[in-house]
Amino acid sequence: MRGLYRRLAWSGIAKNRKFYLPYLLTCIGMTTMYYIIAFLTDNEILLSFRGGEIMQTILMLGTFVIAVFALIFLFYTNSFLIRRRKREFGLYNILGMGKRHLACVVIWEAVFLAGISLAAGLLLGILLSKTAELGMVRLVAAQTDYRLRIEVPAIRETLAIFGVIHLLILLNSLRQIHLTNPLELLRSESAGEKPPKANWVLALLGAVLLGGAYALAVSIEEPVSALLWFFVAVIMVILGTYLLFIAGSVALCRLLQKNKRYYYKTNHFVSVSSMLYRMKRNGAGLASICILCTMVLVMVSSTVCLYIGAEDSLVARYPRSLVFRARMGGLGAQEAEAAQTVRGFALAQAEQSGQTASNLLDYRLAEGSVYFRGSEADLAGTVPYDSASTLWELRIVPLEDYNRVMGQNVALAPNQALLYTTQVADYDQDVVALQSGVTLTIADRVDSFLPTGDDVANVSPVMYLFVPNFEEVVSPLLPLTNREGSFLMDMNWYFGFDLDGSDQAQIALFSDIAAGLESLDLTTGEDSYFTVRCECRADQREGFFSLYGGLFFLGILLGIVFLFAAVLMIYYKQISEGYEDQARFDIMQRVGMTRREIRRSINSQILTVFFLPLLTAGVHLAFAFPLIYKMLILFGVMDLHLLILTTASCYLVFAVLYTAVYRITSGAYYGIVSGAR
Repeated sequence: MRGLYRRLAWSGIAKNRKFYLPYLLTCIGMTTMYYIIAFLTDNEILLSFRGGEIMQTILMLGTFVIAVFALIFLFYTNSFLIRRRKREFGLYNILGMGKRHLACVVIWEAVFLAGISLAAGLLLGILLSKTAELGMVRLVAAQTDYRLRIEVPAIRETLAIFGVIHLLILLNSLRQIHLTNPLELLRSESAGEKPPKANWVLALLGAVLLGGAYALAVSIEEPVSALLWFFVAVIMVILGTYLLFIAGSVALCRLLQKNKRYYYKTNHFVSVSSMLYRMKRNGAGLASICILCTMVLVMVSSTVCLYIGAEDSLVARYPRSLVFRARMGGLGAQEAEAAQTVRGFALAQAEQSGQTASNLLDYRLAEGSVYFRGSEADLAGTVPYDSASTLWELRIVPLEDYNRVMGQNVALAPNQALLYTTQVADYDQDVVALQSGVTLTIADRVDSFLPTGDDVANVSPVMYLFVPNFEEVVSPLLPLTNREGSFLMDMNWYFGFDLDGSDQAQIALFSDIAAGLESLDLTTGEDSYFTVRCECRADQREGFFSLYGGLFFLGILLGIVFLFAAVLMIYYKQISEGYEDQARFDIMQRVGMTRREIRRSINSQILTVFFLPLLTAGVHLAFAFPLIYKMLILFGVMDLHLLILTTASCYLVFAVLYTAVYRITSGAYYGIVSGAR
């Protein structure tokens, strides 16, 4: 008997290879992707270079995403297979096979599919893992050998995860066989759906959710708020899309029926009637395709933009080749002398290394976090936060330092200030009332400055005030402390310069300077202090490209996974509907409908629903664009034109691939309903 069950199972897979082969290829692909990411997560080569730990942490997140997505998606696609096989199982049942015997056939099918997909997926993953490793190393400009490695822990992890997924799918299939009676199994394919009613309430709710998500995306100004509200907007878009496609699509078909000029044409009459009777199931599938398309576009466009703009982000974070940041205990001559000591030592070391220091950046600043209520600025920690407050990072810089850095000759009266704000925030008041009792009048607003690299990574908007009476403005603020006794405003010195040497030479100089700073006498007295740290752009480059390269690599892999999922859903939708419509179109041919009219009807039906997910995904992407840009600001990506270019390019490339899938699947659909296949 076991041999019979095995033969029936294998015969069932072979006869339905149009359905099983794409499913099997998807299982193999997801197994391959999971192994590759798990392999890289445990890879010693990645750990050997700087930033490798960051990259592996990002990839670890990728294994979780693929595992969860594989579970959901393979469950979804397996439902197509079960629906296709129910009639065959019903026939077996009527011929004398009990549900226990049918269960044996299903179990053997699951064993075959799981065994083939796991074996082929792991083999392909092992073969491609070295290519993935070389790609990752290339992204961060590191070095590796060409020896093929096999990570046994990654194999065990892949077998465990996908073994559980296949087991859960099998249990679900057995549940469906057990709960369905033989007649329902036999008539499952021919059972039609009742014509659904247009649910205007759900359609309106879907439109409201999408409208709310769009409004949220375009109205948020601060990058930190964009990050916090992003996931809320995503959930609203997903729910709104499903409701609008399920309920709204029925409403759309009803409206098309009422349009006599459109509806009473041969191709439109047939296509609209067909869509209406299966729209409940069709709408959910189209919504899923739309969500997958949107995920691909958002993920690929944002990660590509991050990687292409990595060097610009690095320069924004480290404006000079070497950057010195000193914290000072006051405004006295001792602190100024210590700053000059560090300045002279760094420039002397650069000269000794044979490198030329240029583009010197040198200014003092007092900085702290403040809550703005209108024009009143209160240092954070002295007052409680409330919803009417806006958190800013305040930087107060001497006007003379601004003039020297920017090459200007601006003159201001006491208690006047120049204003500069970073990121996308704007300050709409004409004065700034400081907690010290000093009120500064905004004499002018400037659109450029060379801020500290820390400002790029700051989640709050940053305000620079350039004042002529620096000591008078700052002195009352420096002694203020919070309840724990910590100072609320720091006095700092910012210094940096560019170098003309190679990255290796700059890193070597950085190491010498960092070691030499510890031997300098920077004492400033009992009531003061001077502490300094040095950062090197070249030294941070590997870490930057590891982070952005890891995100880019993961974005591409997940984009491929989601793209395959969308293609598979489209394929199953077309093929399954083709077999369902075969008898209907055969009848229409018998009563006089020509092949040309059938082709036109098919094109009308497919074009009406097929490109709707692509167009809707484009609308989602357009409204999500401002939100994506504000989130990328947190990563130091300020180039709006780069994001526009990458987003538009990704959409165009995706549209071309989508159209190619349309042509292939529509041809398969036509071949089935016309009797050619």
